[in-house]
Order: sequence, then structure tokens, then C-alpha cells
Amino acid sequence: MKKSPGLLLLVAIFATTSMLSVAAAEDGFKPIFDGKTLNGWRGKEQFWSVQDGAITGQTTSDNPTKGNTFLIWDQGTVDDFELKLKYKIVGGNSGIQYRSTDLGDFVVKGYQADIDSGDTYSGINYEERGRGIIANRGITATIQDGKDGRKEERFADSAEIQKKVKKEDWNEYHIVAKGNHLTHYINGVKTSEVIDEGEKDSRTSGILALQLHAGPPMTVQFKDIELKRTKLEGDKKKVVFVPGMPSHGWGQHEHSGGCHLLMIALMENVPNIEASIYPGGWPADPTAFDNADAVVVYCDGGPRHLLNPHLDQFDKLMKEGVGLACIHYGVETPKGEPGDKFVDWIGGYFETDYSVNPHWTADFKALPDHPVANGVKPFSINDEWYYNMRFREDMEGVTPILSAIPPKSTLDRPDGPHSGNPHVRAMIGQPQHVAWVAERPDGGRGFGFTGGHFHSNWGEDNFRKVVLNAIVWVAGDEVPAGGVASKSLTKDDLEGLLGPNPKKKSN
Repeated sequence: MKKSPGLLLLVAIFATTSMLSVAAAEDGFKPIFDGKTLNGWRGKEQFWSVQDGAITGQTTSDNPTKGNTFLIWDQGTVDDFELKLKYKIVGGNSGIQYRSTDLGDFVVKGYQADIDSGDTYSGINYEERGRGIIANRGITATIQDGKDGRKEERFADSAEIQKKVKKEDWNEYHIVAKGNHLTHYINGVKTSEVIDEGEKDSRTSGILALQLHAGPPMTVQFKDIELKRTKLEGDKKKVVFVPGMPSHGWGQHEHSGGCHLLMIALMENVPNIEASIYPGGWPADPTAFDNADAVVVYCDGGPRHLLNPHLDQFDKLMKEGVGLACIHYGVETPKGEPGDKFVDWIGGYFETDYSVNPHWTADFKALPDHPVANGVKPFSINDEWYYNMRFREDMEGVTPILSAIPPKSTLDRPDGPHSGNPHVRAMIGQPQHVAWVAERPDGGRGFGFTGGHFHSNWGEDNFRKVVLNAIVWVAGDEVPAGGVASKSLTKDDLEGLLGPNPKKKSN
């Protein structure tokens, strides 16, 4: 049979593309630009578009930018990572921002892998709106806060590196950020290296963005953008918060506000913890969990639980030993496969027609000898404390952390999926476990916490400390002997993490 040369060419192209995609996936790199749209990116529309499969930033004499403007990747932040992409620049200057800060109006501050249409700056490390050039091309620079105390060693001649850069053609950029060590490569050639020993000016995490520089008309393009997250350096641990969408009245089930509160407390008080947050449900970022040591899920549960559509994917993460903490309604999932997974992952779950969800004041009179109870004093607080969880058989590998005896009035409601059943009625007068930890054979750890209905309860120091301790523990870090310290929170502190109260009249 006569074969069409065109068909053979298409098959060859498809096979080559498939092999490259598989190779990238095996290396841990994942695409963060779809090659067609700016989905997942945001910037000023008059400057950014997709042309010929590439993100294109362009200024003209009729459409200049008054200052440097940026296209921001809005699907997540980066900490320790590698980024690969191809770029082409005609005129002007550009760059790739990383571990940077969004200052608003598409203005960004932070580390930049520089791109230059001239012969000098491509490959340098420039700190936008900060310390300026922190490593010229061919230089390894050890830097401090500000511009003093820097040490430099030359590893290559800048002009020789420039010979490897293609003018007005496609080049491959590779950025490697590991701890305080930042290295840039263009077309496989190392161009600059920074060891940032600053205490105030250094950054361990932040946003990714692409720069369009002010000045003469220019065009810069980016394609094949791929990100790989890497395990944090040394003994640092990564915690990923995944709050669900709001679902109740103001001040209740404040998943995002609660997660932000916990994340801030950890970042301020536990030096070994790095954290990121993905509000609104399952992350769009395909790399979200790739370097996680623990995941915190605070969301609506039952059939709507954000993990339900992703059980197999998440189970692979759990089998790698990643810890999991589920808060309040996030401990409820349907019976069957989801429930079985939760029993495996965190040691137990809220099972309808077995567990109940009354509001009551729990009096925690004694705490166990466990790191998660470090520094926690007996306390009493009203919440929607779910109880009678479906735990592992014989509580294997499960340790109760908070236990109390619910009053008989918690079962005043008639039997129903969440309100009562013969089994729980037979347990009247017995202690119920409303927070617990679990250990898995794979080395992973789990935590379940049934409180958290009221956002105001995070203001109770012991309530908050239990959860902070647990997150540190499930991440595999050491809980301080006195527990995780965090500042006491005022009403204004708590409400500042929420939107305006619609029922509160303004003056």
C-alpha cells in the first residue's frame, strides 16, 4: 500500500511530541500554559495575548506602558522549584519573576531571571523594586540584606555566555530555586548564581510573573512553560491549605478565613514550615501537591467534599507518606469508597446515620500525652462538635486528642442522617472523641477535628493550638514542647480575615 508522505510526517510529529510530553512528565515537569489561552494568567489585556501558541507581550508607539507591567500566573505560588520555558524577544527588555510579591495593578517585586534584546543582561538575576542586579552574568554572588557585604566569584566570561544566546529567536530558560540558592541557565549554559543570605530581603516563596518592560516598542514571547516543584531544602516542611467555598452565613464555615489564619500563625511561629493556600476548592495548579509534606482540607463535606472526585489521585499522594488534616465538615464523606479512604488516611470520618452533628459546649478536662497536645490546657467551648465517628476497627493506630461527654440534650432531635440513630443513643453518657490523630503504615499521618463551625472560636488559644500542633505533626515536623505559640487574636483580628458582615449596618 502506498503511504502518504504527509501522513507519515504527521505521525512522526505526533510520536515525537508524545515522547517529549512523557519525558517531561517523568521528570516531574508539568505545563502551566495551555498554548491557546491566557487561562491561569492575568495582566493588562492591552499588552498580553496568545499568538502562534505563545504568550505574547507587546508595546507599540501607540500603545506604550508607562511602567514595567507583568502577566501574573494566578494558579499558585512557588517556593523550591524548577521552571523551564522558551522565550523570544525583539527589542527592549523582559524577565521572569519568581518568589515575587504582587504589589497591585500588575506591578511586581522580587527575583527576576532577566531577558535582554541586547548583549548584556540575559541570564542575570535582578531584584525588581529591590536590590537591583544581585548577580551579573558569569557570577556566583553571595548576598546579604541591602547592597553591602556581597561576595562574588566569576565562573564564566559574560561575552562567552552571550554567544550561546540566539538573537530574535527561541531560547530555553531554566530556573532552579532550592532554598536560598538560585541558579539561571539559558540554552543549557549556566548564566548566574545567587546565594541569598539576607534575613529581611530574601524570599522563600512568592508568585511567578512575566515582565513587559517600559521603554521603546518591543515584543516578547513565551511558550512551553513547565513547572516542577521540588522537596524543600533541609528539614523544612511544606503545608498546602485547601479551603472550600463558603456555604453558610457570615462567620460560619469560613473555610478560607480559617485557613489563612492558621497559615499565618504557622509561618510566623514555626521557622521550618513553608505554606501555600488554594482558596475555592480543588486547585487548578497541576503542581499544587507535588512537594507537599501535609495537606489541610477545610471544606463542606458529604457528597460535595472536594476530595471525592479525586480519590485515586489523592490516594497516591497519601501512599507517598504525605500527611492530611481535615477540619469540621471536611471530616464527613459518603459511606463506601470515600469513607474507607478517610479511615485509611486520617483514622476515621463522619458517617451519616451513625455520627451526629449537634451544637454543644464540650468540656475538655484532660489531654493525652501526645505531641499534638503539647502546651494545650483544659478548656471548654461551644461548637458544632460532631461525634460518634466511624473509626478504624479497635482504634488501631488512632489516638484521641480531644474527648468529652456530650449532654443528653445533644440527641433531642429525632433520628436522621445527622441527628440521631440507635447506635449513638446507646452511647449516651460515654466520652466521645472529637479530635484525633492517626498513623499509617506508609509513615503518613492524619488528623481529624470536628470543631470549626464558628470562625470566632479560632480566637480561643487552646482551640487554635491543638490544630496548629496537629498540622506540624502531620507534616512530620517536631511539635515544640510548649506547643505552637501564636499571638492571641482580637475580634478585629478574626473579622479582618472575612469580608464585610452583610447584617452589620455601616455608620
